[in-house]
Amino acid sequence: MIMEQLKLHLLCCLLIGVMWTVSADGTSNWQLPTVEAVQHSLQSCQAQAAGEAANTLRCLAKQLGLWSDIDGFKAKRIAYMFAEHQQMEELIVVIDYCNNREQRKQQPAQWAYAAYKCATAGRFGRWVEEYMNNIK
Repeated sequence: MIMEQLKLHLLCCLLIGVMWTVSADGTSNWQLPTVEAVQHSLQSCQAQAAGEAANTLRCLAKQLGLWSDIDGFKAKRIAYMFAEHQQMEELIVVIDYCNNREQRKQQPAQWAYAAYKCATAGRFGRWVEEYMNNIK
């Protein structure tokens, strides 16, 4: 449970540290919110979810525009966050694969959590860790 909360905390910090606008995939001027907005969303989501990691993750990703209960994680938006690795297409494939493999439309929080664990099990997980080490 502590490890799961740590991973969720790392994801939240990652999301706080990145700001960009997406237009290449047709998403009109989507931006990650300010640090203050993310912190407010995180606090709100933690309170709503009573500390349960899956519900907190889904709530936060949904509020930040990175999750849809219909499609799962928005792979293109997440891939742009890691564009410096020059493997956006690969990351999109991994996220889409994990969305499809773990799909549970009747249990969206469990779907979000399982898809997140799937996607971060490999290279993407290392990128998240590297990013966190660099911003400390």
